[in-house]
Order: sequence, then C-alpha cells, then structure tokens
Amino acid sequence: MVANVTLAGCMVGPKYARPPVEQPAGFKSPAPEGEQVAIPEEWWRLYRDPDLDELIATANASNQTLRQAVARVDEARALARVAASYRFPTISLDPMVSRERLSANRASTLTGAPVQRAATVSDWLVPLDLSYEVDVWGRVRRSLQAANAQTAASVDDEAVIRLAVQTDVAQDYYTLRLLDAQLEILTRTIVSYQEQVRLLSVQVRTGLASSIGLDQAEAQLQSTLAQQQDVARARADEEHALAILCGRPAPSFTVPPNPLRGSSPPAVPPGLPADVLARRPDVAEAEQSVVAANALVGVATADLRPRFTLTSSAGFESSAIQSLFDWQSGLASIAQGIMAPIFDAGRLKANLHAVRAQYDQAVAVYVNQVLIAYGDVEDALTDLHALTTQVGSLEEGVKASENYRRLAEVQYTNGLVDYLTVIDAERTLLANQLALAQATDFQMSASIHLIKALGGGWQDRQ
Repeated sequence: MVANVTLAGCMVGPKYARPPVEQPAGFKSPAPEGEQVAIPEEWWRLYRDPDLDELIATANASNQTLRQAVARVDEARALARVAASYRFPTISLDPMVSRERLSANRASTLTGAPVQRAATVSDWLVPLDLSYEVDVWGRVRRSLQAANAQTAASVDDEAVIRLAVQTDVAQDYYTLRLLDAQLEILTRTIVSYQEQVRLLSVQVRTGLASSIGLDQAEAQLQSTLAQQQDVARARADEEHALAILCGRPAPSFTVPPNPLRGSSPPAVPPGLPADVLARRPDVAEAEQSVVAANALVGVATADLRPRFTLTSSAGFESSAIQSLFDWQSGLASIAQGIMAPIFDAGRLKANLHAVRAQYDQAVAVYVNQVLIAYGDVEDALTDLHALTTQVGSLEEGVKASENYRRLAEVQYTNGLVDYLTVIDAERTLLANQLALAQATDFQMSASIHLIKALGGGWQDRQ
C-alpha cells in the first residue's frame, strides 16, 4: 500500500511542449494609416455606429449557431467534471433484504443426513461499498488533462463562432448600407433621367430635337430602372440574411435605410506576427486540441501497464431487522487487486500508435492554423491598403465625372455636341458613383476582416 501511494506521483507519456512554428519578423503589407487604436473587447464600437451596436447585441443574445456553441461548452465542462470524479473513491450504498424457504429434504451441511424439516431464513444487509483506482501511472490524471484541454478548446471554439457571427453581422450591415447608397444614387439619377426624357419629348414634339435622342434617353432610363430593381432585390436578400444572423424571423425584421457616405474605417495596428498567436481563438483552440491529444498518448501508454485497484465494504448484516444495527451485526472487508495485460494480440500497442497518429494530426492542424492566421492578416492588410488607395482615386474620378457631365450638358444646350455625349457623361458619372460606394464598402469589409484576422477583442487566457 505504501509503495502504491509513492508510485502515484509518476505519470507516463510525453510532457507537453508547444509545437514549433516559424514566426516571421513582421508583416509585408503596410499598416493602416491614421491614428492607430487598440482593439477593445467590443471591437465593433470602433465604428461608432449605434445601429451596428444594436444588431451585434441582438446577435450575441439570439444567434442560434452561437447558442449551440455555448451548449457545447456546457457539455465539455460537464464531461471534465466526470473525468475529475475518477480521482476520488466511488462509494455506494446497496441495502438488500432477502427471505428464503429452505427445503425439508435438504442435506445437513454438518452431517450430510437429510434434515427433514423446512426452514425460512431472512437476511438483512446494509453494505457501504468503496472502490478506488490507485493512479500509479497517471492514467486518471492524463484523462483529466485531456478533458480539461477539450473543455478549453470548446471555450475557444465558442469564441471563434462568436467572432465569426459578429464580423458577419458587421459585414452584412455595411453591405446593406452600400445597397442603400446605390439605391439613393440610382433614385437620384432616375429622377434626372425622367426629367430629361420629359424635356426631350417636348423638343421632339416641337421639332427642336430628333427622336433618336429621345429613344436613347428612354433606353437609358429603363436600364437604370431595371438596375434599381435589382439592387432593391439584393437589399431584401441581404436583410433576410442579417435577420438569420440576429436570430430573428425575416418577415418581421427590418433595418432602416442608412446610405454609406464617406465612411472611413478605424486604423487598427496589426502588431507583430507572434502577437497573432495570443490574439486568435482559433489558434488557441487548435493548440488545446494538441494538448488533449498529448494527454491521450499518456492514457494509452498507461494502459500498457498494470492497473491497481482498492475495494472495501463495510456495513451490517442480520437475520432480523431488530438486531441489524447492533455492533455484533457489523461486517467489513478490504481487498487490493492488480490487473496486468498479458496477451491482447497487440490491441493496446496498436491503440497507442493510433493515438500518437492523432497527436501528429493535431500538430499539423495547429501549425496550419497558425499559417492561415498569418495569411489572413496579410490578406486583410493588402486589401485595406489597396482599397484605401482605390477609394481616393474613385473620389477624384467622381469629381471629374461631374465636371464632364456639366460641360456635356452645356455643350449640348449650345448645339456643340449631340445627346450621345450627354448620355456617355451620365453613364460615366453613374458608374463612378456606384463604384465609389462599392469600394467604400469593400474598404469597411477589409477593415472588419483585419479585426477578425487579429482575433477581435479576444485575448489568450494563458
């Protein structure tokens, strides 16, 4: 017994060490320009949009995918408590009463002669049983390590899903605002086109203009009306998708129009590549899976060694309930057992090899997740830098297009150009306005992608 207690301090199996991953000195793409701000836990407040704050609060409370993740965390925590319970003895109470009628023709246990007398025997038994596995090789402790790591992984997975839901809501929201901006541009343009068609109709009736210009203007108007209907349909679909993210029924969910105008994203510092390892919950989740797999290798290693158990029983037994709890009715027993594998046709060793292969898989997943994290940040930085430049160019393009349209209208009024030049100027302006709105939305999405790539407001607990 003393030897067992002494041996209980040792644990077989490999000691955990974080898998090595190459860490670049820095990111290639430039950081966002402007006054840089740290990412708070509620990162969406950096965009200073009350509507976005309300939508994400709704999603945090009602998104069904997120609720599933929370339930998985509860399940993992309960299973960890199950694993922890094996560190302690199991004590059970199994009271029993039996009444037996003995045969009159039975043989005496002393003489072997027939007794020739029936008998009824009662037995009252109240045992308290104890069983305990002496954790000599650390099998129980390794199992608990694995369960705790799996719980931590489930917590990190919930953080991954929560961040994904939040960023999806933000990106869908800004897409909705883009479509609102495009609808506003198209509506304003359609009003202008309708007025032009009206004026050209008057000019054609009075002989001041040919019907060709009127047909061109009418065709441009109808094409823009069709484009408006397509954008309105896309907005409705986007609003339905946002309703699902927020855990609300689409028929009763409405987001008021709020055109995207001149918005600029916050400047978020990416930090160093090594910082990503402490910021991203998916990287932490992958590492906890490695920790769990490493612990399971220890469990499989311990299974190759003898298993020591301690069992005992104490209680009372009597033929009459009146004397059941007398001290003379007391009983007790204690036993120590050992179970050692002798021959299993290589099953336990094969299981160890399988668990080691699972560990190698977990390591590969972890390393790949780190590489994905680096790539996500580089993508977001590259996109954000390029889109910021693109937005600046399109803003200048819109100004030039407005001047082009104004000059074309003046020259057409003075008879210097035909109406085709005016139509071309209007098409150019409309295309640049829509492209600017779209590029602004892409810039906001790239900013949100960067925050997601950096792990949002999540921070490693370790």
